[in-house]
Amino acid sequence: MGSKLTPKHQALYSAVDEVRHYIWDPIGVSGVPQARDEYHGYLPHVFSLLRNGASEESIAVYLGKVVTDRMGLPANPQHDREVVSILADWKDAIDEKFDNLIC
Repeated sequence: MGSKLTPKHQALYSAVDEVRHYIWDPIGVSGVPQARDEYHGYLPHVFSLLRNGASEESIAVYLGKVVTDRMGLPANPQHDREVVSILADWKDAIDEKFDNLIC
């Protein structure tokens, strides 16, 4: 990311990074330490979509297009929707945590 993130957004960015690597993982590299950065190119856009309130469906469509158009793999819309549901749960939990902090 080009600018410094708030602690709340840094927590969300980290959560998106973990979910896309360990759960989305379309090419099956989550168990390979050397491939930890395999999906980093998609991280900023997914984070931005989630942070800016894009619909779950539009995020799932983006993930699906990455899989089919950029990776040349078959679509798995059910998995994409499940991943986005997990991302939305993380966003809600992070929002709740940071919105309840007393500064």
